[in-house]
Amino acid sequence: MGTTGRPGATEDEAPPRRPRWLLVLLALFVAMSAAGMLITGWLILRGYVFKPPVAATGPVAQGYALVQASDCMRCHLAERKAVGPGWQGIAARHADNPEAVALLARKIREGSVGDWGRVIMPRHPQIGEADARLMAQWVLAQRPASR
Repeated sequence: MGTTGRPGATEDEAPPRRPRWLLVLLALFVAMSAAGMLITGWLILRGYVFKPPVAATGPVAQGYALVQASDCMRCHLAERKAVGPGWQGIAARHADNPEAVALLARKIREGSVGDWGRVIMPRHPQIGEADARLMAQWVLAQRPASR
C-alpha cells in the first residue's frame, strides 16, 4: 500500500489537497456578499415609503390610482432618483410650465430619453390620453412644500 491510502497508488497519482483556508475564505466572501446585499436593500427601501397626498381628491386622486395601477413605481420614488427622477423633482422642474400636463402626458405615452441624463423612459401606448393627463396632474401635484 502506498502513502495515499490506495493499494498500488503513489504520491504522484494522488489529487492535490486544497488548503482549508481557501474554503474558509470562500465561505467568508459568500457570507459577506449576502450580508452586504441585504443591508444595501434595507437601506434603500427603509426611507422610501411613499405615501399618497393626504388631501388628494378629484383628478389628483384618480391620477394617483392610475399611477399605482401602472408600472411607474418601479422606476420613480417620491423624493429621490431611483432609475428615473423622483416625483417631486419632476414636479419642481415643470412647476412654471403652463403646458406641463400635456408635456408629461405625451412623455408617459411616447416615452423620452435625455431629459434626466441617459435614462430611457419607456413608452406606455396602452395608457389612454385622458388617463395620461390625470397621471401627469398627480405628478405635478407632488411639488415639495417650500421651506
